[in-house]
Parts: sequence; structure tokens; C-alpha cells
Amino acid sequence: MRKSCILMHISSLPSEYGIGQMGRAAFEFVDFLKSAEVKCWQILPLSPTSYGDSPYQSFSVKAGNPYFIDFEVLECDGLLEHHEFASFEWGNNPKSVDYSLLYKHCYEVLKIAYGRFKPAKFPEYKKFCEENKKWLDEYALFMALKFKNGGKPWYEWDEELSMHKAKAVSAAKKELKKDIGFHKFIQFEFSRQWSELKKYANDNGIEIIGDIPIYCALDSVEAWSSPRLFQFDRKRRPTAVAGCPPDDFSPLGQLWGNPLYNWSYHKKTGYEWWIDRIRAATELYDIVRIDHFRGFESYYTIPFGNEDATIGEWKKGPNYELFRLAEEKLGRLNIIAEDLGFITPEVREMLDKCGYPGMKVLQFGFSDGKNEYLPHNFSSTNYFAYTGTHDNETLNGWVETLDKKSLKFAMKYLNVKKKKDIPMAVVRAAWGSVAEVAAAQIQDFLDSPKEGRMNTPSTLGGNWQFRVQKSDLTPELAKKIRKLNRLYNR
Repeated sequence: MRKSCILMHISSLPSEYGIGQMGRAAFEFVDFLKSAEVKCWQILPLSPTSYGDSPYQSFSVKAGNPYFIDFEVLECDGLLEHHEFASFEWGNNPKSVDYSLLYKHCYEVLKIAYGRFKPAKFPEYKKFCEENKKWLDEYALFMALKFKNGGKPWYEWDEELSMHKAKAVSAAKKELKKDIGFHKFIQFEFSRQWSELKKYANDNGIEIIGDIPIYCALDSVEAWSSPRLFQFDRKRRPTAVAGCPPDDFSPLGQLWGNPLYNWSYHKKTGYEWWIDRIRAATELYDIVRIDHFRGFESYYTIPFGNEDATIGEWKKGPNYELFRLAEEKLGRLNIIAEDLGFITPEVREMLDKCGYPGMKVLQFGFSDGKNEYLPHNFSSTNYFAYTGTHDNETLNGWVETLDKKSLKFAMKYLNVKKKKDIPMAVVRAAWGSVAEVAAAQIQDFLDSPKEGRMNTPSTLGGNWQFRVQKSDLTPELAKKIRKLNRLYNR
């Protein structure tokens, strides 16, 4: 079935409180999508963000972001009074997220709510804690310790705690019991609100496409409490980290810094941790995009301590075996394989065995008629065709980056005479393609300039801040998208 998809993270929703939340505006966005006859809403990882504000560098692969908890829902539950969150300064630019103010005030507000929280009035709280005990207890302790240590990464804590020694951990659990409860409460509220939003979307015929990064962050509860999962030495320091080798666009390569998996250990356990992670993602979302999917075939390893990615080597990953075992336990998986970047025949073979749809990003296509990212070269319907992703320019910004040759080719290919008509023509090309799903960032329907870009890879600051206004999501825009969907049978 042909479908269309809008890519917009929760953080980009309209809100009076500094960042998009899972309240009224989120439900209204579902209504907007339904009116536009869009069948999929794609978001970025829902995990808590850390330094740099990236949802791809999180304190946990399973926890939810406290910033997305809607204060007005807590008010309705009697846990907050309106002035207790409305009186704070959340930023003076409604088109951008101010993460420093969020970090300063969000936890203050949530602590007020926790002070009024009575588990007896929320019987589902006990069930939530029991069902999620395996990860929740460790995460709540980790966050309590992080706050106690002024936000320092775990590897800068006292040695007994950084090494996760049983005696020190046990003492911390007793000392920080109230703080641990606070972080469990946050996760309970996040889960409750997310479940309501997802149910509303599904009831209105809209699937949620979620996103999971392939790697954990170094400063994460997983790295702290489960070192055997990673390529660590005896002092729990990485022996190598993740990244990408140099290419024409990045002469020094990309140094991500994430710890690499100890795949031999994972294999011995039947990939238990990964299968559990995939299971959790499939419960959270309807469709799961896995970032850097090629890393399961082979991954680029950079010696720990290097300042760039010029020195490194490719090593083999678990390949198709991981997904074969996962599907034996979980059934057929609804996964999108992010198959961009350096793709070898071996990676293609793995993708073919998995059978998951890959990605085609049209912004990459306008070099010549042989380019695989142009719609006429799509080899099957088993793709998600994107105008661009969160890591790309808005279409307006992208047009400004084209050299003369690419610009001329794009105008000829898209059959437009004016440069300003290229962005919408790219959207039409994606929607008219044979790809099963056509997707665009909301920015590309809002005619956003380059300042609307969500993320510029390998940079710190100014990313993950884009927000829409309530006035942007008009009936007229919904009608425009609806007409496009009907024209191209999506």
C-alpha cells in the first residue's frame, strides 16, 4: 500500500513551554495528519538527551525524554498548579528550543509534581515499575548519581561507583532512595503520556515511525552497568570507538566516539540484549528505523584517544544472524534499514537477506541520470523515498548549495524553469516515485529556509532546535498535502 510520511520530532511541536510536548499540540498534529491523509508520522529517538542535545547520544536506550512530558496533563491529574510551570522563562523564540532553560527549569517543575505524586492513586505505577524493572532500576539509580555528581559522566565519579562495585552501588541505592523514585516517576509519566498519544494516532489510522541509534553513548547507563556489552578494558575504558572513515565530504572522517559492541560476547548470549532492545522498540513504535544499519555487516573502528577518524579499520559485525534470531523470537519485524553511506556488496547481501525497506534520499541524487537516488533508478518499491532527513538541509537550503552543473541538471530533471520551484518539484518526485512510502520533513511543506535545518552532522551547537508554530499547521496546508496524496495514490 502506497503511503506518505511527515518527519517531525516531538521537540518541534508547538508549545508555550520551550519544547514540543506530548499534550494537546501533539494530538492536534495527529488531527492535522489525518486531515492531510498522511499515514505515517516519523519521529527521532525519544530518549533523554545529554550534552549537545542530540537524541542519538542518550543516557539510556530505553528511557524517555523528560522534556516531552506535558505539564498541562500533570495539572489535570492534580500534580501541578498552572502558575508552577507557566511562571518560568522558557525562551523568547517560539521557533527554537532553548535547551539551557529546559535543563534549568524542567526538572524543577517535575519535582513539584513528584512531591504530590501518590502511587496509591495511580495503580498502574506499580505495574509499570515491575514490568520495566530490568532497565528502570538501573537507569533511575544512574540518573540519581549523575545529578548528585553535578552532571559529570559516570567515568568521572568516585572509582568504586564508576566501576559499579556492588557495595558502593548498594549504599547509593539506600542514600538516594527518594531521588531514584523521582526518576522512576518521570519514566512512568513519560510512558503514560506516550501510550495515550500513540493510541490516538493509531486510532486515527496513523502509524508512528520511531528511530533507534545503532550505538549507545559512552556516558550511558548501559556503558556504566553492562561493560561486557562493549569493547572495554579492565578499567572500563573503551579500547576503540565508532565513526566513519574519510571521504570526499569529510577528509578527516567522522569521529562519533561511541563505544563499540563486543560482538563475540553478544553472540555467546544469543544476542539477548539486542533482541530485547528491538522488542522494546517494536512496543514503542509501529515501525522502527535503525540508524547506520550497515554497521551490522561491518563497522569502522577507531583507536580510543584519536582526535579524528583518519586511522581506523573495518571489522565484521553480526550480519544477518542477529535479525534471523530476532525474528525467530519476535516474528517478522517492521524495520527500516538506514542504508546510506559506504555500501559494499556484502552490505547489499545482508540487506537482501533481511528484506527490510531501505532509504532513498532525493537530495543526494542530482549529479547525473545514473544516480541511484533518482526515482527512475529505484529498483523496487521496497524503499522509503525521502526529500531529505533530519541530517540534511531543508529543500530551500539545499537548493542554495547546488553547484551550477547540479542546479542545471535538477531543473531539467524536475522540469522547472525557476530555481524557487525546485523544492516542491522534489517533493512531487518523491511522491510520484514507485517507493512504498514517500517522506518529507515538515520544513519542506512549510517552505522553511536553511535556518530550519534540524541537524548538521559533526557540529555542536545550534542543532535539534527547530520548532513549528500552531499557525503553520493550517487547513490550507493539510489540503495541499491531501491533494498531493490523492494525485499520487498515497
